[in-house]
Amino acid sequence: MAGLIRVLGAGIVGLAVADELLRRGHEVEVVDPAPGTGASRAAAGMLAPAGELWHGEERVLTLGRRSTELWPAYAARLGVPLRSGGTLLAAVDHGDLQLLDRQVALVRAAGERVVELGRRELLSEEPRLGRVLGGALLPVDHSVDPRAVVAALLARIPVCAAPGSRPPAGTVIATGATLPPPYARLVRRVRGEILRLRTADPPQRTLRAWVHGQQVYVVPRASGEVVVGATQEEHPGRPVVTVEGAWRLLDSARRLLPGLDRAELVEAIARDRPGTLDNLPLIGPTHDPAVTLAAGHFRHGVLLAPLTAQLVADHLEHGHVDPAVDPRRLLTQGDT
Repeated sequence: MAGLIRVLGAGIVGLAVADELLRRGHEVEVVDPAPGTGASRAAAGMLAPAGELWHGEERVLTLGRRSTELWPAYAARLGVPLRSGGTLLAAVDHGDLQLLDRQVALVRAAGERVVELGRRELLSEEPRLGRVLGGALLPVDHSVDPRAVVAALLARIPVCAAPGSRPPAGTVIATGATLPPPYARLVRRVRGEILRLRTADPPQRTLRAWVHGQQVYVVPRASGEVVVGATQEEHPGRPVVTVEGAWRLLDSARRLLPGLDRAELVEAIARDRPGTLDNLPLIGPTHDPAVTLAAGHFRHGVLLAPLTAQLVADHLEHGHVDPAVDPRRLLTQGDT
């Protein structure tokens, strides 16, 4: 596509798209009155397609695998470190162990590597754990700090608070959980509450656990910060941190890692994830030839950012569309 391309939205997805287009020689204008303050600011940054696998979401796993392969080179180019070492799954009681076993079976059926661990093996891998019955290791998972990624992209890409007067040749909409008409109905808002703690003794790996039926994840940063998340609730109002949500996360995290009792509570934040009808993203054309979507990434915005950028650029340059994420699957002819 020749001419100015306007990207609406400066979260990790919009910025990744803009960066890829600029690298390919396109003229780009990014518009966002509050860049980097949406879901990207709350995200934990787990690059874990197997750990995130849910029943019925095998196509998301395929996309996640493709994007995971891009992340090492992508992070190196941005100067942002990747944290490797895999993800530990853990179960606290017998009911939790049944849930973990189901997840392990699902991951193994999808062809992903998983190593089952007994209690002693799990504690050997992470001695900071409290009372656990068993677990598993997903050895190829990584994590990244989304705030560092957004900061690195913002250092490369100027962002405008409002569109300029020059009409664009095409527009890419990457505005997360709030799409403009007529596309607003394509995404639903799913609130996630996230806590950030600081401790002198963080876990060495990302942990995903079941704690008396509650799911929780704990993602360490090199700085000693620990990200604890995440609640998930579909709601009509603005995203806020609730007492119940924060208590549930803290209670689960401290039962999993008793040493977190002494951690400093640094931040509590809530943002909306952009879910779609089939929980697959919307990446590609609409019925309006001037409008392309890069939206609906639900829990996978950070993971899928590099792949989304390539898919959008490939579509604008060559008309290529990945059928799995083609927005027109959920559009009608009236959505223009």
